[in-house]
Amino acid sequence: VQLVESGGGSVQAGRSLRLSCAASGNTYRTYCMGWFRQAPGKEREGVATIDSDGIASVADSVKVRFTISQDNAKNTLYLQMNSLKPEDTAMYYCAEAGNYYGSWCSRLWAYKYWGQGTQVTVSS
Repeated sequence: VQLVESGGGSVQAGRSLRLSCAASGNTYRTYCMGWFRQAPGKEREGVATIDSDGIASVADSVKVRFTISQDNAKNTLYLQMNSLKPEDTAMYYCAEAGNYYGSWCSRLWAYKYWGQGTQVTVSS
């Protein structure tokens, strides 16, 4: 499985960005896909996940502002980020956990495949 993120950039607070993750080589019928982020000096944290049934979960810290979605025909995962804040500044990673679904999607250790990341910088 290969994952390639795009869509990051530098924006001012209050603006929006949409991240994309193009997946290839996926042979799993059941899976979790997720967006994670890591700011300098901080641990990697989950932002949003979605499974092969389309069940999505979004972290409380971004729940009102971020939306995760997937286009199965394009094998692409998205993260729509609205009303961005400086604290959203981080490297954002796309990841896949094959053979997991539902509540298992929240387990960081389940994700075996990772993209290279895309930087999001939000200025005040």
